[in-house]
Amino acid sequence: MVSVVELRHLGESGLVVSSVGLGCNNLGRPGTAAESLAGSRALVEAALEAGVTFFDVADVYGAPRGRSEELLGLALAGKREKAVIATKFGLDMQGSNGPDFGARGSRRYVRRAAEASLRRLDTDWIDLYQVHRPDPRTPLAETLSALDDLVRDGLVRYTGVCNLAAWQIADVSWTAQTERVGPVVSTQNHYSLLERETEREVVPACHRFAVSLLPYFPLANGLLTGKYARDTPPPEGSRLAGRHRLLADAPWTRIEKLRAFADERDITMTTLAIGWLASRPTVGSVIAGATTAEQVTANAKAPTWRPTPDDLAAIDEICPPRR
Repeated sequence: MVSVVELRHLGESGLVVSSVGLGCNNLGRPGTAAESLAGSRALVEAALEAGVTFFDVADVYGAPRGRSEELLGLALAGKREKAVIATKFGLDMQGSNGPDFGARGSRRYVRRAAEASLRRLDTDWIDLYQVHRPDPRTPLAETLSALDDLVRDGLVRYTGVCNLAAWQIADVSWTAQTERVGPVVSTQNHYSLLERETEREVVPACHRFAVSLLPYFPLANGLLTGKYARDTPPPEGSRLAGRHRLLADAPWTRIEKLRAFADERDITMTTLAIGWLASRPTVGSVIAGATTAEQVTANAKAPTWRPTPDDLAAIDEICPPRR
């Protein structure tokens, strides 16, 4: 039976996505269950069964680059109408999209990258096409115009950005308006209980310019899953196995207080982390990665827990805002 996952509009657009999305960077990742087509298909099918409609990928994901898009396209064969696909361009594809001459925001490259992603995804359109990283060598107006052309040609439905500061979100929104091209509807930024700097300026900018926030790394590289503990070796084969520095530098006092908070409410750490993000202003969809179907299902269910005002105040005491 399909779970009920809240659906939300991105920005002031007609693009509707599930409040939790599947981050597809694990599709085709060596050493994971999702490296194979069978493993990737299991994740995608679990997501659709749980009510997840939003699938976020990028042309650089997978080994070799582009493999994640290929696997997502294969996994969605015959189910394309059930999915909202978001992908990205702008990072170094090492020649997979042809020569870019260091101008990956240029009109020439934007078109070429989109056409390559469409082929790998085996689809006629991309629902949300995102600038993975700004190109300082190309005028912003040129990039936005090239994206608008893709929308007008029916290859892309909506556009978004990633990893922008608040002033850049303002610049993108203002430039789109003055150049009379379609607005961006979303921005992807690092945001979690352990990384709240986004609230200082990016969240207000999103509110001001009607841009939805799509948080990534919601589980802080796994630190908010509950599977790691202070002074304890990580489980063999886990995401943080061998990443001793990250574990040593983790804010364990805050993590342990969050664990106690979750235990008091009889919820998991994953539910706390994703459910809290889903409740935040301007958040459209929480992009949560996974390597197993069970993780996908747990992530999708997380927003069924809704923090009360007292919960939010207690969380702010543990993880102060804008830090």
